[in-house]
Amino acid sequence: MKLDITQVKKVAKLANLTLTPKEEEKFSNQLSNILGYIEELNSVDTSDIPPTFNVVSKENVLREDREEVGLTQEDALSNAPVKKEGFFVSKGVFKNE
Repeated sequence: MKLDITQVKKVAKLANLTLTPKEEEKFSNQLSNILGYIEELNSVDTSDIPPTFNVVSKENVLREDREEVGLTQEDALSNAPVKKEGFFVSKGVFKNE
């Protein structure tokens, strides 16, 4: 499939690109080649080939899910420079305007 300059200009406008006439000609050829490759791939009969979701036959290695003792609230707040009512205190993130 051959893309003409008008179609390249339309794609460039959709992508918010400014192209020179030389670039329009260059991309017309490149995009036409890409579409040619896609047409070639579409012509291959894949009806007998099962879908492949993962090309590598490795499986995830999962660790055993076990409960562990975590920090208490006191321990977590022990090094906090400023704390109030069991929470960390920090500078405000949002400004009221």
